[in-house]
Amino acid sequence: MKILAKNKKAKHDYEIIETIEAGISLKGTEVKSAKDSKINFKDSFCKIEKGEIILYNIHISPYSGASIFNHDPERPRRLLLRKKEIRRLQSKVQQEGFTIIPLEFYVNEKGLVKVEIALAKGLKKYDKREKIAEKDYERRIRKQQKYENI
Repeated sequence: MKILAKNKKAKHDYEIIETIEAGISLKGTEVKSAKDSKINFKDSFCKIEKGEIILYNIHISPYSGASIFNHDPERPRRLLLRKKEIRRLQSKVQQEGFTIIPLEFYVNEKGLVKVEIALAKGLKKYDKREKIAEKDYERRIRKQQKYENI
């Protein structure tokens, strides 16, 4: 499995509840550009519309080797999941205030581009501060233990 791109801000801005692997419907030049890791996750999210999950605001740069028949870099892209999974996600998003965000793009063993999406809950500003403080505290403890062992 080769990771093409990761959403680095996702774990900072959201509390990840559950992750799901989904296929993605891409055009030919998008696949080539994605395999070159030209993907930007800024402000990307998923919405459920008419029984389908649509991925918005993901930027896949146009493929440099293509002719005039290149794709729109920020077009909405359909994610491929089973109806049962989509219905379950839809009920959680509607009832409990969760959101669906993409975490990473990767190529699986068969050579297909896949997206890992997450059912997540947005963190408040004070939650983010607490998280940063905990990481800083753990980092200081590890550093102190390292010097004590020397």
